[in-house]
Amino acid sequence: MNKLLVIAVLVVLLAFNAESFRVPRQTAEEEEGTLTKITGTIKSYYDYSVDTASGYLEDIKGLKLEEKAMNLYDETTKAVGTYAGIIQDQIYYLFYPQQ
Repeated sequence: MNKLLVIAVLVVLLAFNAESFRVPRQTAEEEEGTLTKITGTIKSYYDYSVDTASGYLEDIKGLKLEEKAMNLYDETTKAVGTYAGIIQDQIYYLFYPQQ
C-alpha cells in the first residue's frame, strides 16, 4: 500500500511539473521602426569595419613584420657597431700615431 501511495504522489508531482514547463506561444514579430532600422544599419557597418580591421591585423601578424623589424634592427646595430669601432681606431691613430 505504501508503494502505491508513493507512486501516486510521484505521478501527481510529475504531472504538475510537466504542466509548469509549458512553452508559451510566440507572438508575431513586431514591425521594425525607422530608428530600429537605422541602429541596425549602423551596427552592421560597425561590425563590418571591426571585422575588416581585425582581418588586416591578422594579415600583418601573418607576415611576421615584427620579427623582420627586430632582425633588421639587430643586423643594423651590429654593422654600425663594427664601423664605429673602425672609425674610433682611425681617429685614435690620427691623434696618437705610432712610430
